[in-house]
Amino acid sequence: MSEEIKPTPPVTGSSNSKIFMIGLPVFIIQLVVVYFITANILLDKFKEQYKHEAVLGDLALLDTVKSEEKSKETAPVEFGKFIHTIDDIIVNPANTTGQQLLLTSIAFDLGSEENKKELESKDILVKDLVLSILSSKSVAKLGNNLYKDSLRTEISEKVQGYLPKLKINRIYFSKYIIN
Repeated sequence: MSEEIKPTPPVTGSSNSKIFMIGLPVFIIQLVVVYFITANILLDKFKEQYKHEAVLGDLALLDTVKSEEKSKETAPVEFGKFIHTIDDIIVNPANTTGQQLLLTSIAFDLGSEENKKELESKDILVKDLVLSILSSKSVAKLGNNLYKDSLRTEISEKVQGYLPKLKINRIYFSKYIIN
């Protein structure tokens, strides 16, 4: 006699619910475990490696700066000797729809008489650069006294980008009024 092979019964709704009742929480627990392993162990290793590389990079940069300073045997910088001023620049800061204005005067402390003459000959270009920089800033940034140093740096870098031979010692704001 041959025994009959009975087919397995189809999966019912109760077995599907068992899969969701057991499988889904196990999957979520695995995700949480992987997250904590990644966040606490692996990221700490990457941070330590990054700090180590940053310190090495800073030391290399410091050595480069020191060697450049030694190689340059120049006279000390004389501040205030060659100054070019741009008076009464009026700017609409960003996102003010003309409701607020910035009135400023800027002075460039330059390294030599030649630099001063070059900047004077490019006065319109410099004014346009300064207007573009100032008008792209919000009133909140322009009103923050701590932001003025970074604004000086940005203006200096942009002007020196257009006039690479120019040596700017410092930038001064002789007027700075926001209304």
